[in-house]
Parts: sequence; C-alpha cells; structure tokens
Amino acid sequence: MVRLSGFMMMSMVSFMAASLAEMMFIGRVGTNELAAISFTFPVVYTLQGVSMGLGVGASSVVARATGLGETERVRRLVTHCLILGTAVSILLSVGTWFVLQDIFVLLGAEGQVLDLIVVYMEIWLIGLPIFTMTFVGTTLLRAIGDAKTPGYLSALGSVLHIMFSPAFIFGFGPIPALGLEGAAIAFILARHLAFTLFVYCLVFRDRMLVADLGDFAKSSRDIMHVGLPAMASNMIMPISMSVMTRLLAGHGVVVVAGFGVASRIESLLVMVIWAVGMSISPLVGQNWGAGAYDRVQIATRLGNTFVVLYGVFAYGVFVAAGDYMVMLLNDDPEVIAMAYAYLLIAPVAVGANGVISISTNSFNALGKPMPALAITILQMLVVNIPLILLGDLLWGYRGIYAGGVVTTVLVSIVAWLWIRRTISTRTGRAQAGSVVGP
Repeated sequence: MVRLSGFMMMSMVSFMAASLAEMMFIGRVGTNELAAISFTFPVVYTLQGVSMGLGVGASSVVARATGLGETERVRRLVTHCLILGTAVSILLSVGTWFVLQDIFVLLGAEGQVLDLIVVYMEIWLIGLPIFTMTFVGTTLLRAIGDAKTPGYLSALGSVLHIMFSPAFIFGFGPIPALGLEGAAIAFILARHLAFTLFVYCLVFRDRMLVADLGDFAKSSRDIMHVGLPAMASNMIMPISMSVMTRLLAGHGVVVVAGFGVASRIESLLVMVIWAVGMSISPLVGQNWGAGAYDRVQIATRLGNTFVVLYGVFAYGVFVAAGDYMVMLLNDDPEVIAMAYAYLLIAPVAVGANGVISISTNSFNALGKPMPALAITILQMLVVNIPLILLGDLLWGYRGIYAGGVVTTVLVSIVAWLWIRRTISTRTGRAQAGSVVGP
C-alpha cells in the first residue's frame, strides 16, 4: 500500500501543484480570468470523469486477470481499452465543442467571463483525447503492478506544465502574452510530451500492445461492466458541483473566484486521500482475483485508518495556514477572505471523503460497480443538493459549504458499513469452504 500510494501521490500531487501554479499565474492576469477558470471546473471534471471511468473499468478487469496469471488476456485488454478510450474521448470532445456557450450560460457565466471561458475550453478540448489516453494507460500500468512509471510520467508532465505556463500566459521572446488562452496551450503541450514517453513505455518497453482485435466486443463489455457505472459516478459529481457553482455565482464573482482558489489549495492536500483510495483498487483487485480475501480486509482497514487520521491533520493545516496559502496565489483581499471562509468549513470532511473513496474504489476493484454508483448518487444528488440548497437559504455561501460537509460525513458511514459487510460475507463463505477462486 505504501509503495502504490507513494507513487500515486507523486502523480496526483504533482498534477495539482501544476494546477495551483496555473491558478497563481492566471490570478495575476485578472479577477475575471480567475473566475472564468473556476467556472470551468464542473465541465472539466465531467469530461475527465469519462477518462477516469474507463481507467477504473479496465483496471478492475486487468488487476483480476493479473491475479489469475492470464498474461495474454491482460495484453489484449490493455490494447482494447486504449482503442475504446480513444474513440470515446474524440467523440466527447467534438460533441462538447458545439454546446460550450450554452453549458456555461446555464452555470451562470456572462459577459467577459463567458467569452474567456469559451476561448479557453475550445483549446483545452483539443488535448482531451491525449489526456484520456495518458490517464487510462497509467492506470493500466498500475493494475499490472508498475507503480513507478505512472508517477514519474505524471510528475514530468506537471513540471513541463509549470515551465510552459508563464511563457504562454505572460509572453516570452517571440511568444505573445496570451492570458487564459496561453494557459490552455501550455497544458496541451506539456501533456503531449508526457504522452510520448508513455507510448514508448507501453509499446516498446513493456510490449503491452498486441495486433489482435479478436474478442474486442467481449473486452469492451468486461471493461464497461465496471467502466460505465464508474463514468456515471464521475459525471454525477460535477452535476453536484455545477449546482454548487450556480449557487455561489448568485453571491458574486469574487465568491466564485475565492472558491476556485481555495478548492485548488484543498485539492493539493486532499490528493493524498485520493491517492490512497485509487491505490487500493489494484491491491484489492489482484488479491480478490487470487482468493486472498483476508488481505483485502486488511488493506481496506489500514486505508480507512490512514485517511481519517490524515483528514484531521489536513484540516489543522488549513485552519493554521490557509490564508497564507491563498496569499501565494492571489493578493486581492476580497478573494483571500472568500477563499479562507471555504478552507475553514469544507475541509472538515476530508477524512470522510477518504472513506468514501476507499469504499467506491474497492467495490469497483471487486467487479461490483453498482454499489459504488449508488454511493455516489446518494452523496452527490440525494443528500448533497437538498442540503446545500438549505444551507444557501439559511446561511448564504457558508451554508453551501456546511451542507457539503454534513453530506460527506453521513454518506461515509453508509459506505464504510457497506464495503465492510461485503468483504466479510465473502471471507466467511471462503473460510467455510463454499467459495473457490474469485
């Protein structure tokens, strides 16, 4: 767990560090630009959620096949997943491009902020297929036991992103100052270069791609059995975020800008939680495939203990130094005040979010995607939206944040009890001799 989580943390923390650096550069351009990129979060997360869903589905199937020692099937699954992901991401990019303005009008963007958003997203969509292939591919590498390469490649992409961003945003030599457009271009260039190295590792070093489309339909069904519910889960999350962004927009551009800065800062520390949750998946999947149910129990128990303790630590950091962190990204006193208000409330639920992440990733790894989807629907739609609407009515934007905290804590208890019962039931049956294999 430490090895898998460590390299996953390297990957995710480096990605968020690059996002924070980008936010800092954009904040120096202007408040409208900062608000514009904050408005893009729900849509960006929705589109990236498709990539993550494909990765989750493929990882679940590949990890269990690896546990069973089915080497040739693993290679076919990797090949078929990359083909499937390429087709889906291209269709998604083209389809989204035609309705960009309508989407952000619904989210509450208008005037100059809306114009900035559309220009940024039109460029960003060009890089979505590459992002999808890189994310799916690195997830597959983890599923077969290679934790190092994905961590190094993601860190490299983030370093390049940080290096390119100032040149394209503010201008450098023959490169003109492009502002928000430059941020999108820098992201695409950095991820394309990292993708080139990923292709080398997957094709030439590990020889994981095969010229075999046989059983492509079966592979796609196996992947989508887990992948479709995982995509649905990932796309439900931005729906809830969209409602939240729309409510925050009613309190002014400064509140949205503050939320954008604070959520990026929060993500930098919360990435540790997500890394543990995602690292659980190959560990649980391989051991479940091999029938080592006791190890699955131990892994989930250790993961839950860690994320709860880390959540307490992270909240203490935000309370003690949150305002100073915001100042590093933006010097507008109003934005700083709005961002710190978020950091005093929302991160209370960091540990509970980790418990939910471990539960949903474990269900997906077991090849049981519907409980994970049900937990996400419960968290993001059934409980969260009514509570943030009530919070907004009673206490304004602070009430919105508080509603999210109450939702996360309640759902984390449900998720913990559910995955614990599922694993205990299978373990008991295996010990009684009624279960052989996965």
